[in-house]
Amino acid sequence: MLLRVASVSPKTSLLFSHFFKSSNSLLQHSKCFSYLRQRHTSSLKSKINARNQPKSPISMKRQARHFSSDSAEALLRKKSTDLSNRMSQKARREAPDMVLRVKLDQCSKNGDLAEALRLYEEAKANGVELNQHHYNVLLYLCSLNPEEGGENLERFDKGFEIFKQMGADNVAPNEATFTNISRLAASKEDPELAFSLVKKMKDSGNAPKLRSYGPALFGFCKKGMADKAYEVDSHMLESGVAAEEAELSALLRVSSEAERDGKVYEMMHRLRAAVRQVSEETTAVVEEWFSSRKAAEVGAGKWDVGSVKRGVLEGGGGWHGQGWLGKDEWRVVRTRMNEAGVCQSCGEKLVCIDIDPQETENFGKSLAKLAAEKEVKSNFTQFQEWLQRHGPFDAVVDGANLGLANQRTFNFGQIKRVVHQLRQMSPSKKLPLVVLHQARVRGGPALQPNNKKLLESWKNAGALYATPQGSNDDWYWLYAAVSSRCLLVTNDEMRDHLFNLLGNSFFPRWKEKHQVRLKYATEHGLTLHMPPPYSIVIQESERGQWHIPTVTGDDLEATRQWICATRARRDA
Repeated sequence: MLLRVASVSPKTSLLFSHFFKSSNSLLQHSKCFSYLRQRHTSSLKSKINARNQPKSPISMKRQARHFSSDSAEALLRKKSTDLSNRMSQKARREAPDMVLRVKLDQCSKNGDLAEALRLYEEAKANGVELNQHHYNVLLYLCSLNPEEGGENLERFDKGFEIFKQMGADNVAPNEATFTNISRLAASKEDPELAFSLVKKMKDSGNAPKLRSYGPALFGFCKKGMADKAYEVDSHMLESGVAAEEAELSALLRVSSEAERDGKVYEMMHRLRAAVRQVSEETTAVVEEWFSSRKAAEVGAGKWDVGSVKRGVLEGGGGWHGQGWLGKDEWRVVRTRMNEAGVCQSCGEKLVCIDIDPQETENFGKSLAKLAAEKEVKSNFTQFQEWLQRHGPFDAVVDGANLGLANQRTFNFGQIKRVVHQLRQMSPSKKLPLVVLHQARVRGGPALQPNNKKLLESWKNAGALYATPQGSNDDWYWLYAAVSSRCLLVTNDEMRDHLFNLLGNSFFPRWKEKHQVRLKYATEHGLTLHMPPPYSIVIQESERGQWHIPTVTGDDLEATRQWICATRARRDA
């Protein structure tokens, strides 16, 4: 049966059309919502199932490591400690005494006494507690050499006032305190006070240093008070403080001016033992003495030749210690020595003073001890064992110094030529030991075929030692030369802090007799400059002549200058 639908108006037809479209849209949204709900439910079930599964040991361990309460507490404690330390450091930096220290140190750097005194008065007014360092900086600034004028007295008085306040505050003085106040006393031209302060320093348990004695010693010498200067010198010797060239030169001058010929003789020999070559200032003092009337008057007209010879033998050569020999005026000239050590003025041949073998052995032991302290001990011990197997050598070469001598890049050919010369000179024709840093034999020019072959030949012959990474090869080549008692080829002057550790007693004498230096000539390349056949030290001959080496010239680039002092008449 057919259904008849009543006809509808156009407006009603439009409303039906919108209704059916809205219904279709709602149906689509409903289906989409159902799909999303199913996905969410499925995901939620998966998460619940995963939580119910037993955890793997690794996962549980990782979780415990990252989220344990102990770790969290430790982390908090560390952060708290770090924060506390930072706050403590900041508080320390901002503390009044530390702020004052920083400002005073800046004044010391700039030599600004006025600002330092202002800070001092301000600190006292604010109740800031001053310590030893504060007082020492203030005393140091007060002791600096000021400009001439009335301000000096104010500076001195202020310095002593500060020193007195230091005692009132029960701040214990140290060596620097006494040295600074002694300088103040000397600047005030009161060496007696400066000396009393040094004595007080020693009595208080502060060991005086060489600088501590300077204000008193130089003050007495400047005033011509020879006996008081000798008293200071004796106090130095009792305290185990050795005078150096400046102090000995001052004592020589005051002795010469006071016409104390015995003391002049003593100081000449102390210069010989301690200084060896003298500065231009000391040279002038020596010349003044030998040119003086008193020097011409003193001396033995006749002497026991046997006693003089015994003195030379007992002293090891180069001096006799029997006093001034001869009469009449001295002839004093500046001169040179030829290659054989013959004076170009008087014709006297200088002697070569031997080194005691026991001294060399003791020096080698002290050198090894120092090297073991500065180097990795196992590395240096390994080198000593290697040296026992392959040594001794007739010569040791500082390879780095030689390879770079007058060169822009490292030159193995230069080392090869010198090694060949040394081998030809050797009585045993043995190769010298070449010491090179490990980096020099493993890279750079060492990789070139000819150089590689050369290094291999030295290594196979036991004539090459490569010092390990991070080491200072100076210790190795020096110890090798000392222990082998052989020549050392290097232009290194050995004057830096490392060699200063070795002292000024034995080492300069050893170096003089064992160091072979290199001289460059355009036509011949490098030539070996052998140690002189005589000792470069003050020498007193058996006939009473004196020869004093100066620091002018070094016998390599320029011939050394000497003072020759001889008498017109020598009787024996």
